[in-house]
Amino acid sequence: MTFFVLLSLYEPRHGYAIIQFVEEKTKGRLVLGAGSLYGAIDSLCKKEWIELYDDSDVRKKEYRITELGKEIANRELNRLNELSRIAEDIIGG
Repeated sequence: MTFFVLLSLYEPRHGYAIIQFVEEKTKGRLVLGAGSLYGAIDSLCKKEWIELYDDSDVRKKEYRITELGKEIANRELNRLNELSRIAEDIIGG
C-alpha cells in the first residue's frame, strides 16, 4: 500500500484522489479505506516521505511526495524488479 501511496503523490492529491488513483492503477485489486489511508499519510509525513502541499481547503488537504520519498520509491522499484528477476529465473519466463 505504501508504495502506491508514494506513487500517487508524484502529483499533489487529496485523500479521495489517492484512493481513486490506487484503485484505478491496480484495476480494483487494492482498495484503500479512509482509515488505512489517513494512518499511512500520518506515518509517511512523520518519516518525511510526503508533505502537506495545500491545506487551504480544510476538507481537502493535498499532499505530495518529497525528494526522500522519491528515493524510497525508487529503492522499492529496484527491489521489486530484483524479486521479479529471481522469480523469472526460478519459474522460467
